[in-house]
Amino acid sequence: MNTPEEEKGNLLFPIFLKVDQIDILIVGGGNVGLEKLEALLKNNSRAKITLVGTVIRQELKEVAAKHSNVILIERAFEPQDLDGRELLLLATDSPQTNAEIREMAKERGLLTNVADTPNLCDFYLGSTVKKGNLKIGISTNGQSPTFSKRFRELLEETLPDDIDELLDNLQQVRNMLKGDFQYKVKKLNEYTAGLVASADSDNKKEDVE
Repeated sequence: MNTPEEEKGNLLFPIFLKVDQIDILIVGGGNVGLEKLEALLKNNSRAKITLVGTVIRQELKEVAAKHSNVILIERAFEPQDLDGRELLLLATDSPQTNAEIREMAKERGLLTNVADTPNLCDFYLGSTVKKGNLKIGISTNGQSPTFSKRFRELLEETLPDDIDELLDNLQQVRNMLKGDFQYKVKKLNEYTAGLVASADSDNKKEDVE
């Protein structure tokens, strides 16, 4: 059993979803709905998304027009909109409406994110950094999205664009290694430790110059 000290800090469990293989519903056709839609599509342009909104803003329609996997329904939310959904993002401008729909979703066991209402969220949409096959998720436990954004920008500037070449090389090394899982992990740790040391040395040289 965990001690109180171990329970402090960010207790969220990070996962990476295959959003092109699950059915996602966004409720809300305004600025926040647009923000959620763009966040999902940025991570995977093939994300399966249905968005319901009483009024859907034009910018959102323009984004959806470029993605055949995005369905827009311009009308008020109806309970049957939750049928068959696997993930729900609530982004209406009415806290009461968001709370009511969230209760319906909870009865169905549907994981829900409620914009700007951390206490009603089952999960948060953290900032992500993507460089080829490398993806890093950033979370402040819902306390400061602004910090997450700034830290994301820092990582995007720092990480090299050719990181995929490194990942491909490491995959080839892993495939060539003989031995059990523990041995492979040990050897890959040794190789990557050398890469980190080399990168640190290069950075120090640049500082001197």
